[in-house]
Amino acid sequence: MPAPQARQITPTTAERRRLEALAYSRTAPYQQVIRVRIVLDAVRGHSNNEISHRRGVSVDTVRTWRGRYAELGLNGLADRRRSGRPPRLTPIQVAEVKALACQLPAETGVPLSRWSCPDLAGEVVGRGIAAAISASTVRRILAADALKPWQHQSWVFIRDPDFAAKATRVLELYARTWDGVPLGAGE
Repeated sequence: MPAPQARQITPTTAERRRLEALAYSRTAPYQQVIRVRIVLDAVRGHSNNEISHRRGVSVDTVRTWRGRYAELGLNGLADRRRSGRPPRLTPIQVAEVKALACQLPAETGVPLSRWSCPDLAGEVVGRGIAAAISASTVRRILAADALKPWQHQSWVFIRDPDFAAKATRVLELYARTWDGVPLGAGE
């Protein structure tokens, strides 16, 4: 049985310029640069064995990237999406966790001033939103959002008994008054 023939690659002029730019890029990921150099060596007519020796990779690696470029072009040199473990929570469950975090615990009948991640995880399981969820998972869900509406009222829970008097003095400055007297331009 004859040995399989290496895939022939004939990029367009624009593709070749793009490959050359990527091959000598200082900002592209290293794996991408190696893959592009493999393809360029193939375009120049080198065999898979020669390329593997030049680039310090196995022949199978050369064959893989050469074939992927022949099939898909430059997009074929990117990593394919890996499957990984499927998410345990549905997007609806994640939204329900976030909605629960946005509510004050007193509104839900829980005798807390505000949620902690372990308390929130217990409430999620207690309400049947999820069969099981850890506090770290709740923390990851809440940290993933750019907006954090569950944090906007955290300043309300002040422990300083003189806070109202102190806050009044600061807020008067914003209103440009001090003890009821308007402030001048230089004050």
